[in-house]
Amino acid sequence: MKHVSDFFHESVMESKSLLPVFYYLPQSCSKEKKSRTSSDPLRATSSSLSSSQSGLSSVALLVKRGRCKKVVVVAGAGISTASGIPDFRTPGTGLYANLEKYNVPYPEAIFNIDYFSNDPQPFFSLAKFLYPGGHRPNYIHYFIRMLHHKGLLLRVYTQNIDGLEKLCGIPDEKLVEAHGSFATASCHLCHTPYPSEEAKCAIMSDNVPTCSFCAATVKPDVVFFGEDLPQKYFLHTKDFPKADLLIIMGTSLKIEPFASLVNTVGSSVPRLLLNRHAVGPFERVPLRRRDHMELGDLAETIRRFAEFLGWNGEIEEMMKDREALNSLRYMQLLMYPKTNVAKTNSSKTQLETQKGLESISLQNKYKTHIKKHQ
Repeated sequence: MKHVSDFFHESVMESKSLLPVFYYLPQSCSKEKKSRTSSDPLRATSSSLSSSQSGLSSVALLVKRGRCKKVVVVAGAGISTASGIPDFRTPGTGLYANLEKYNVPYPEAIFNIDYFSNDPQPFFSLAKFLYPGGHRPNYIHYFIRMLHHKGLLLRVYTQNIDGLEKLCGIPDEKLVEAHGSFATASCHLCHTPYPSEEAKCAIMSDNVPTCSFCAATVKPDVVFFGEDLPQKYFLHTKDFPKADLLIIMGTSLKIEPFASLVNTVGSSVPRLLLNRHAVGPFERVPLRRRDHMELGDLAETIRRFAEFLGWNGEIEEMMKDREALNSLRYMQLLMYPKTNVAKTNSSKTQLETQKGLESISLQNKYKTHIKKHQ
């Protein structure tokens, strides 16, 4: 059965089931009961979501107390805007608002598989901007990686195709790219695999890559409207029932079936929305009593959340080390392109790279290299 999936981003859904209402203690409760209830952060904060600290600090307290060890993150385009990649739906600045030059009948057509079959050029023109390599992960990506580093991340489900989750060091087994990625390519008709670098070179040169088997157009394995979701997406059937904390960030929750995922965690599981606007089930009043939301600039919100957790310094160091490694690897590719293409496919090299991420010495090596070539 085919699912309509958005390209990199978004989701607003109306839940088909009623949500539990807030839990209120009767005013006649004894002082003993009130005291016991207020000591439980899950209950104590349920009626004070309007307070800016009620969401971030209370969820941070749960994490610090070891009550959230299987965290699932749902992420959308908003986590990458701080990296210079516009989202799709923001009026005036989103990609959908700036597609006139591609001469498409309606914005979503550029990601419609039937439209692509007839005219792939509009998507390929846009793909030249979207291809990974021109942007760097930001603090938000590294916050998610820190969840993994702390042993708390069960999985991150991203709508994005920019590859920044991988670039910041989140391992493949912890990452579900629900709308595909540019990492691989295949024929859109017969699905025969096609070398991704050859596809990229053709697209960047304004050529149309074609399948050697059936002569149809090749495209990156990004999920278009009308295409099946990747098999890995269906890990959600096991992950979400296991989750003890759901963090939703940078998404408008407008595209199914991704949008409905947020309703598949247990009713007792805290859900934390970090977003510019209330979306999906968070637009309903009243909220579930263990729902929290913090609205505003996402990058600033994540930094405050990290401060509540006491992780800010570690995240900053992680960013420096990873960026040093990424820069060093990029320079190696420039100097020895053929050697490094072969090494990229080596599991041994991948293991060495992962170990290198944890080493401060990589940053020093990079600085030494720069000095030698100045």
